Amino acid sequence: MYASKKRFLERLTPRMPAMKFGKTIDGTSPPSVFVGRMGYPKVFVGPLVTELKGDTFEMDTPEAWIGKSKMNIVNFRMQLARGMEQVKITEVDNKTVEKMREIALASGTVDANAEFAKQPRGYSFNEDHQPFGPSAPLKSMEISNVRWDHQMEKAHSDTDMKAGMAMAELYEKGVLVSQIQKALSVGAFGIKRKLVPTRWSITAVDDTLGKNLLDSVRNYPVLDRYLVYEFAALENYFVILLMPTQWQYEFLEVFLGVMGQQEMIFTDWEPFGGRTKYAGMGGCYYSVRLAVAEKLEEMKKQAGAIVFRESYPSYTPLGVWLCRESARRSLRAQTKEFNDMNSALSYIANKVQTPFWKYRKSSVLMKQSRISSFC
Repeated sequence: MYASKKRFLERLTPRMPAMKFGKTIDGTSPPSVFVGRMGYPKVFVGPLVTELKGDTFEMDTPEAWIGKSKMNIVNFRMQLARGMEQVKITEVDNKTVEKMREIALASGTVDANAEFAKQPRGYSFNEDHQPFGPSAPLKSMEISNVRWDHQMEKAHSDTDMKAGMAMAELYEKGVLVSQIQKALSVGAFGIKRKLVPTRWSITAVDDTLGKNLLDSVRNYPVLDRYLVYEFAALENYFVILLMPTQWQYEFLEVFLGVMGQQEMIFTDWEPFGGRTKYAGMGGCYYSVRLAVAEKLEEMKKQAGAIVFRESYPSYTPLGVWLCRESARRSLRAQTKEFNDMNSALSYIANKVQTPFWKYRKSSVLMKQSRISSFC
């Protein structure tokens, strides 16, 4: 399913006016780095830099983007140019990689002067990572005003701590998920360190943190009612249903009226014990699961969860962060309580634009015997 979804979303890349950069940029990195996956185990690594100076931290902090318009996000992301140097994933001591690590572990904006081998061109939009502007081979780069995040520095210095443990400890101490993802991508954690392509590091962090939370959630008492949360932003509508069952999770997403098609539906799910294979929907599955697990941990309750996402005709892929942060915002909104499954599903059916029978047909959890009588 992931391959078909990937091909579908690649067709949604908007046409943008070319951003013009010279061969030299004297500005800042928000901080931001990018590790590609093409050519793996050799990958292209480099910074994202902008001509803007001052505090540009928010340009690569997706936790702060909900509430901004799509064009606002696209506009400031297109002002980031990507430098590229090809290295092996094991070359964590490469000079450019070391500078990338300095940037990734920084607590704030880093001053940067980057020289490219040629004028940067193009742009990138993807469901798996945040968009960015033109790219070009990196000739040289100097950075200054680097102040490492104290917690990040401790995790990086501990070469006996596994990467998963480092991620969990940083998260518990309040480090942003997006910061942990960047640090993992440049080989900052673990015993045997290596570079991790950005899109893989994003999902690895969401998956690892979600699993850690669910280890606790599975031991909490089961929720005693049906709860519905909802939130809309950036041409997306999320509805999250929490059910009085043991942990089980399903994510159903529908792209409506996109590319002239009536709808495209993608789904995936997991039982109480979790998954053994990568979710066919891609990284959004894990980003939303993390948000749901965070809410259940906060409530000290166990529940089943069905998540409905609708993306409307003007939707533009902006990255996995959109699903995680929209789900988080949804779960912070005022909840609606229901005494039975039928009432909860009836409410949701009246809110979504997709005929609800199509959700039921695609769903695994709504067909299970324990809840099928309500559907």
